[in-house]
Amino acid sequence: MGSRKALILATLLALTPALPASAQEVFVVGSSLGLTGYGSLTDGHWRDGLELAIEAVNAKGGVLGKKLKLVYEDNKSTPQQAVVVYRKMMSEDKVVAFDSGCISAGNFAAASFVTKAKLPMFLCSILPRLPDEQKWAFSFLPPPKFEVDSRYEYLKNKTDIRKVGILGDPSPYGLLMRNVAVEEAKNYGLEIAANETYQQDDADFSVQVGRINAAGAGAIIMIGQGSAVITVSNNIKNLGLNKMLLLGSINERELLIEAGQVLGEQYLFPAPLIQLVVDDINLITDPKARAAAEAFLKPLEAKFGNKVDSSQTSRAWDSLLMMVQAMEAAKTTEGSAVIGAFEKIGPYVGAGAPYDFSEVQHVGITKNPYVIAYVKKDGKLAVKYDGR
Repeated sequence: MGSRKALILATLLALTPALPASAQEVFVVGSSLGLTGYGSLTDGHWRDGLELAIEAVNAKGGVLGKKLKLVYEDNKSTPQQAVVVYRKMMSEDKVVAFDSGCISAGNFAAASFVTKAKLPMFLCSILPRLPDEQKWAFSFLPPPKFEVDSRYEYLKNKTDIRKVGILGDPSPYGLLMRNVAVEEAKNYGLEIAANETYQQDDADFSVQVGRINAAGAGAIIMIGQGSAVITVSNNIKNLGLNKMLLLGSINERELLIEAGQVLGEQYLFPAPLIQLVVDDINLITDPKARAAAEAFLKPLEAKFGNKVDSSQTSRAWDSLLMMVQAMEAAKTTEGSAVIGAFEKIGPYVGAGAPYDFSEVQHVGITKNPYVIAYVKKDGKLAVKYDGR
């Protein structure tokens, strides 16, 4: 009789579908990333920051008694592919939240069905457009106005330049910042002499640069991330425009250095201090901010050396740690509870910036984190203007 019971039990167990390891042992966090295409450098570093943070969380026991697992998919820097990978991670990987990269158009395209599934979205990009979607999304990207204001303030306070040209890409972030740049110029006594567009995969921008110069602009306000800034730098140099300033967007450290080695101090850019302290930690004087930076930089340098940009990775690190704090406070990974707990975290000093999310504030960086920086001859980044 005993053997018959054992046989029945074994048969029942064989017919019972095995739960995937992720359902049994871990919470899965999904990330839609542009690992190919124009966003590859930016989103690659965002992935590195997430992986680093998850390793740190799991080393301390995970969250709510389970380890975290990161699942990421390449959206190829396109909104169409982003929809595919978001749906895949929801249906196959059973993610409890998304912590996605900087391809705004891709995050916009997926926001409607992610919201319907009641899954939180922590983003490197700007927020989705619709209010119902914004309730489920949190942005760790400094508002575009800060990036524009830093450059305009430098021109107003430290130069005689009053005519500028805009050179921007057509991405959602680029279009948003272009509008800000046009609107804000008059507040700094600046005139937009030319407003030019480029595509990320263009091989030459000398025509646009030439038109900006012919319009009498003394500086180019470049709007858009990626390697295009190196092409523009070479165009300025080859055209012999040795007095033209190029004020670029936030960008990856390796691209900043390469552009700076072409133009020297003609190339200036907004940068958070965490991007510069790799070369000089003493730039951070606030004890809390320095402690947060050092807690991040130590494992970053141990794993990657100096090969990874600390600006993107630090904000990815911050986003993941804050998400975990919200889950712990909510005592669950259920979406609406995590959203509610996240909104109540309050002021948070992160490695990449201070954040102040709330029920009505889903863009966490509320104070301008940028200084204007340049590339020294030795390839290190340094402060050109800190607002004083």
